Amino acid sequence: MNIRKALAAVLAAAFICGAAASCSSKDKKSPDKAASAEPTTAPVPGVNFDEAVGVQAGDAYLAVVDSNWDKQYLGGTDEKNQLCYKAGVVHIDGNGDYKVSVTANSTAFQYLASGDPNGSYKVNGIGFAAVIIHDAESLLPNAIITVKNVKVDGRDIELKKKNYTNTEAEAVRTNIFNEWVSDEFLPADARAAEGGLYVNFDTNSPSEINDGSYSAQIVDPAEFKDWTDIEVDFSISGL
Repeated sequence: MNIRKALAAVLAAAFICGAAASCSSKDKKSPDKAASAEPTTAPVPGVNFDEAVGVQAGDAYLAVVDSNWDKQYLGGTDEKNQLCYKAGVVHIDGNGDYKVSVTANSTAFQYLASGDPNGSYKVNGIGFAAVIIHDAESLLPNAIITVKNVKVDGRDIELKKKNYTNTEAEAVRTNIFNEWVSDEFLPADARAAEGGLYVNFDTNSPSEINDGSYSAQIVDPAEFKDWTDIEVDFSISGL
């Protein structure tokens, strides 16, 4: 891993895990650092940088980082969020079904990734993925996200375990793949449509539904090798 990729990994880990060096502790929180700044890339003939999509308060998006910790979308539209172009972002306005997505199929991403706006660069794997509702701690504090389906390039991916919802640094999220959160140390406020995973937020008192079936890693990362599109269908309840 070169210096640039190592730095990208550190920055992305800070987004996922907060400022702490490890996410193994059940007390760790992670910030929602979605940026709303305009893209800083200069105009290039044949490249549509206007397709950049940022998030606003109450918007849900698919946060994703590739396995090289190089290509990512964390809700912003700056040069660090190369996968912001044509991202599928949705505003949460009540209980119901929703979809979020990211794609490598844009002239801007292809230009940034390969230098050719008409290229066919595919993203290599995932190092992190989550559905996040930006600034939802105050707007939608009771929201519960239930992942229904994950698709890679139109192919359904097996959900190995159940997802849970938790609140972190003003955002409501559910991890799809986060290797920094072990099944033994889920957040104290972890919850599902059936209820909380812990009694009175006490991680020493798992509830009846906390039977080991919930995880921050509900997919096999091997299913995400060399992809163009990821889509996640989910439902919102609790509002």
